[in-house]
Amino acid sequence: MKNALLFAVLIFLTISCSSIKNTQEAISNGNYDVAINTAIKKLKRNKTKKRNQPYILLLEEAFEKATAKDLGNIIFLKKDNNPENIETIFSLYEQLKRRQEVLKPLLPLYILNLNRDASFQFTNYDAEIIANKNQLSDYLYSKVTTLFNKNNKFDYRTAYNDLEYIEKINPNFKDVRNLMFVARERGVDFVIVSMKNQTQKVIPKSLEEDLLNFNTYGLNDLWTVYHGMKDLNVQYDFGLELSLRAIEVSPEQVREREIIKEKEVKDGLRYLLDADGNQVLDTEGNKIEVDNMIAVRCELYQITQFKSAKVRGVVKFIDLSTKQKIHTYPISSAYAFQHAYANFKGDKRALENSYIDLIKLRAVPFPTNEQMIFDAGQDLKQQLKKIITRNKFRN
Repeated sequence: MKNALLFAVLIFLTISCSSIKNTQEAISNGNYDVAINTAIKKLKRNKTKKRNQPYILLLEEAFEKATAKDLGNIIFLKKDNNPENIETIFSLYEQLKRRQEVLKPLLPLYILNLNRDASFQFTNYDAEIIANKNQLSDYLYSKVTTLFNKNNKFDYRTAYNDLEYIEKINPNFKDVRNLMFVARERGVDFVIVSMKNQTQKVIPKSLEEDLLNFNTYGLNDLWTVYHGMKDLNVQYDFGLELSLRAIEVSPEQVREREIIKEKEVKDGLRYLLDADGNQVLDTEGNKIEVDNMIAVRCELYQITQFKSAKVRGVVKFIDLSTKQKIHTYPISSAYAFQHAYANFKGDKRALENSYIDLIKLRAVPFPTNEQMIFDAGQDLKQQLKKIITRNKFRN
C-alpha cells in the first residue's frame, strides 16, 4: 500500500511539474493566452493551494506580456493608417477587455513567498472599443455599398457576411437589416429540379412527386434553394436533372428448401432399470425415476419469397445561363423484397427456436411492380441527396 501511495504521489507531482513547464514554455514562445488560460484553469480549482503558487506568478507575467503585445500591435496598426486594419484593431481591443474580464473573478491572488497580492494593470477600453466599433461599421458599410454596385452573386454574399458582422457588433446600425435581406435575395442560387423518364416504363406518380419534393431533403441552405416545381416569379440559376435510364423488376420467385432435423428430447419420466431389467430403488426403497429421452424427427420445408428492383440513371448539373452541363454523375439503387416462412411434417420438438418462429408465419402477397419501383426510389433519393451534398453548382 505504501509503495502504491508513493507511486501515485510521484505521478501527480510529475504531471504538476510538467504542466508548469508547459506554461513556462508557452510564455517563452509568445503564446501568452495559452499560458493565461492554463493558469486560470488551475487556479479556478483552488487558488489558495500551495502547489498552485507558481501559476500565480506565471499568470502575472503572461498577462503583462500579452497586454503589452496587443497594445504594441494597436499602435503599429494605427500608424499604418490602413482602413483594412480597423477590424483587427477592434478585435485587439475586445481581446484586451475580455482577458481582463476572465481574470477579475479570481482576484485577489496572494503570493505567499513574496507576501503580496499579484499585480495586474487593468484599463478601461470601453471608449476605444466604441470608437473603433463605429469606425469599423462605417468602413464595412461603405465596402458593402461598393459590393452592391458590382451586381455579382459572390459580391452580394461577401456583402451579406460584412453586414452580418456589423449587425453582430453594432445592432440596428443604419439600414443594415434591410440590406442583409436584399443581399441574401440577390446572392442566393435557385435550382430547379426535374426528372426525365427514359426507361420506356411507367414510373409511379407517387415516386416522381416524392423525388421532386425537395422540402424533405433538407438541402436548402443560406445560398442555395431547390424547387421541385417551377415558380414563374423566380429566375433559376441552375438545373438539376435526374434522368432515369433503366428500371428492372425481377419475376416473383418462390424457393423451397427441405431441412431434416433430429434430436433427443425428454418425453416424460420412466423408472430406472439396472442391467438385468430390474427397477432400481433408492436407500428408502422407493423406485428411482429418470427423464425418458426419445429420438424425434422433423421434416421442415422452408419457403422464401423473393423479388427485386433496380433503378439506374444519371444526375446532371446544368448552368441555365449558358445551357451547359457542369457535371454528370451516375446514380443507381436497388430494393429487394424477401419473406420466409415454413411448413413441417413430423415432431416439431426437433426444431430450433429460429425454425419454430418460421412455422408460425404464412405466405404474404408479393408487392406490386409499382411498389417495388417506389421502394427502390427511396434509396435513389438518398443517393441523390449524397451527390448534391458532396458537389456544388459553383466552385
